[in-house]
Amino acid sequence: MSSQKTTLDLINERKPRHALSRELYTDENVFQQDLAQIWHKEWIFAGHTFEIDKPGEYITLQVGQYPVVVVRGAKGEVRAFHNACRHRGSRICQNAKGKSAKLVCPYHKWTFDLDGKLLFAGNMGDNFDTSEHGLQAVHCETINSYIYVCVADKAPDFEAFRDVMGRFTAPHNLDDCKVAFESNLIEKGNWKLVFENNRECYHCDGSHPELLNSFVENLSVAGVGGDEDPELVAHWDKCEAAGLPSRLEMAEDGIFRMTRIPLSAKAVSYTMSGDPAVNGRLDNSGVEDIGALLYFLYPNNWNHFLGDHALSFRVLPLSSGETLVTTKWLVPKDAVEGEDYDLDDLTKVWLATNDQDRQLVEETFKGVQSPAYKPGPFSDIAENGVCQFVDWYCDTMKKRLS
Repeated sequence: MSSQKTTLDLINERKPRHALSRELYTDENVFQQDLAQIWHKEWIFAGHTFEIDKPGEYITLQVGQYPVVVVRGAKGEVRAFHNACRHRGSRICQNAKGKSAKLVCPYHKWTFDLDGKLLFAGNMGDNFDTSEHGLQAVHCETINSYIYVCVADKAPDFEAFRDVMGRFTAPHNLDDCKVAFESNLIEKGNWKLVFENNRECYHCDGSHPELLNSFVENLSVAGVGGDEDPELVAHWDKCEAAGLPSRLEMAEDGIFRMTRIPLSAKAVSYTMSGDPAVNGRLDNSGVEDIGALLYFLYPNNWNHFLGDHALSFRVLPLSSGETLVTTKWLVPKDAVEGEDYDLDDLTKVWLATNDQDRQLVEETFKGVQSPAYKPGPFSDIAENGVCQFVDWYCDTMKKRLS
């Protein structure tokens, strides 16, 4: 990035309905501003409550510069802490997930209770006060099994999202689920390219043959309405009559969206055949074909809920050119692999789709690094969703950098 130009200058130079400039994807200073202004200030999806079902079970994640641990407390409460010892800063929980009666720093064995209180610190002398050196809390909220954390000193409002997300996802009985399979992909591309790719299906015909056995994009997916689509409206009416909120709802600032869409003819799930992948249901609607409930929350979470299973996706930036994408396949907790579902049948479509998307992101990142790259215009027909994401990014950064 030119020393004369700031991140705000680059964003202000973007043409309406155009992609971002080279530096906004590749420059290290821009990436640090992305972390400071977005990732360190917004609510970040961490994982699911049923992954830490018992006291002492924990999951860890890296939110930009902040290592975080989410732990189930002795009385069943879910808390999040900065995963840095109050002694000399070592990460306390070093695995992606685990279980421990106490949180013990591996460096000098400082020992913390599950509520963050410091219980033991050897060789610190008689004047040392353990009460002043507990773990630092991270804002933590849960809705229908989803755990969100925010590392900011003051977290943004969560209630508007809680209200909408809670209504849409409650019928899917997510608290009674388990993770049947987890995939972790490191995509060699900027995090914005990962989310841009998710927000459009312009590329689907040429890239996702497995997904297109069942998935059909429509205006509601892009977040631009859908009331003029009679097939979509009929699907909404059918699902809402059965107690499933379905009509498009978006946050005023565009940070989240909820909508339910029909799948292709005769498909009821994301499988190669379109048939259910799991015996049993996540919902109690009594409607066989409920399509797919789609929701995203910027900057790191999108989701798909079907009649038989659900998928949660988590995006975490590792550097300006590397992004971790975690996908979890959720099934009823009493479903038995090999009896109630075949793992290959359950995961084949999205394992293929994720790898195809990885290749698309990586090739795009290689291309935008070229000094010859110039941002092109978004399609008025097929790229309204990706434009909405880029607009949200630019508007958010302008507001905070100004």
